[in-house]
Amino acid sequence: MIARTVGGTVGGTALGDFRDRVRRPAYAVTLLAAVGLGYLAVPDAGNRLVIMYIGEHRGEYGSAYVGTVTALASALWLTLGGFYVVRGAVERDAATGVGRLVAATPLRNPAYLAGKFLANAMVLGSMVGVLAMTAAVMQVARGEDRWVDPVALLVPFALLALPAVALTAAAALLSETIPILRGGVGNIAWFFVWLVGALGGLSERIPVDVVGTRHVVGDLRAAMTEQGLWKDDYSFSLGLTEMAEPLRTFPWDGFAVTPGFAAGRAALVLVAVAVALLPAVWFARFDPARGRHGKPARRGPGAGPAGESAPEPEPTFVHRGPPATAPVRGRTFGRLLAGELALVLRDAGKWWWLVAAGLAAAALAVPSDAVSAVVLPLAWVWPVLLWSRLGTRPGTAGVEGLLGAYPSPGRRLLAEWTAGLAITVLTGLAPLARMVLDADAAGASAWLAGALLVPSLALALGTVSRTPRVFQAVYPPMWYAAFNGLAPLDFMGAVPGGPHPLLVAALAVLFLAVAAVTVPARRLAA
Repeated sequence: MIARTVGGTVGGTALGDFRDRVRRPAYAVTLLAAVGLGYLAVPDAGNRLVIMYIGEHRGEYGSAYVGTVTALASALWLTLGGFYVVRGAVERDAATGVGRLVAATPLRNPAYLAGKFLANAMVLGSMVGVLAMTAAVMQVARGEDRWVDPVALLVPFALLALPAVALTAAAALLSETIPILRGGVGNIAWFFVWLVGALGGLSERIPVDVVGTRHVVGDLRAAMTEQGLWKDDYSFSLGLTEMAEPLRTFPWDGFAVTPGFAAGRAALVLVAVAVALLPAVWFARFDPARGRHGKPARRGPGAGPAGESAPEPEPTFVHRGPPATAPVRGRTFGRLLAGELALVLRDAGKWWWLVAAGLAAAALAVPSDAVSAVVLPLAWVWPVLLWSRLGTRPGTAGVEGLLGAYPSPGRRLLAEWTAGLAITVLTGLAPLARMVLDADAAGASAWLAGALLVPSLALALGTVSRTPRVFQAVYPPMWYAAFNGLAPLDFMGAVPGGPHPLLVAALAVLFLAVAAVTVPARRLAA
């Protein structure tokens, strides 16, 4: 009877949370992106853009290959983007007051955490299910083998994608219960954890293979060797790549489901469950009188972590009579800018400034070719948590309605953008000085365009989404791609062949326009 009650409580918590999540725009956006990735995973036979290849070949579009390539692609995307979709359930309970109600009920920590974990897994699992249906449609549409074998199609999703997203669901929950990871630090840290875990199967030097890519690659290599197609210089790639020529095909019946591989995937699910329930040791379950390990919780300003979207204290206004004179326009903008800059720098502590100073010193000491390629990218990833708050404060502080009465919302938005630009210029000033001293006109022009783009992107994403989490999820992959030489995404001139600075500047203007249009549109809709 007790087990049935606990099971019903966990299931009810998970189901209610799941229904709330799937109604959110972030779920729809991530799902659409996943479906688009499923479409790209099975390109037309003559297309040179591919998601997965081994050597100069790919498998024929039967159920086994289509299911495998779509499951691998979906696992890579959902372990990254899905983390940011499901993260925040515990914080929402704390911010909306639901947590106080939970604290007053006999619901135990393990049951609460199990319900949240199950909801996370259901959200990501539903996306995996949609991608499985997309794979079946794409197999029929491509026409190389129109017979859909349900078992061959679904086994890759069950063994590759589902264990990976289960671990992602658990990691999202765990990060919400650890104080240092609760805010933006956790969002940024997950990107680098994902790089090691999800992409570990692509490198023999990384022992971790969360997705199971290494097992699939070994089976593909064995099939090609048996058919006399394998060459020693062949390599495997998983990610959107443009090939010089369309890939040649070979028949493949799918990877072998060995007992050891199946046991390893099941063990990954058990690890996910253990990770999700581990916070029961220290989680205070929203009890206002208890902090970590049952000690009194600390109170006072600054208790929340940097980058977090928790509500800030609402301001108190005292009317002391009419002003003597109307404010001067120029002075008003100056005060706005000073206030916005103070808010942006509020989360920059002593260590933040020390690291920024160290990067500035490095820009003046390293060889010229390392300034744009190494120092500037490092300088322009360090303030990511500060940039991520641009455009989000009116919503998180609960003063959106008050600011809606401000006669010139565009002026406030411009002041906020200028404050973000000031941070960008400040952290990149030493690299720019070095470029000027070295007469690097191309680097300086790329620097200027990048300096305009970063705060514009942050302001647009923050204004539209009202949360820092979107920029924290979007910017690190974009920065990492530029830092690692992916020229089409190089917005700061780190490698040759990137987009023209005028194009980057035009994108900055476009993002700024999006923010400028969103604010009055939201006021009209209110």
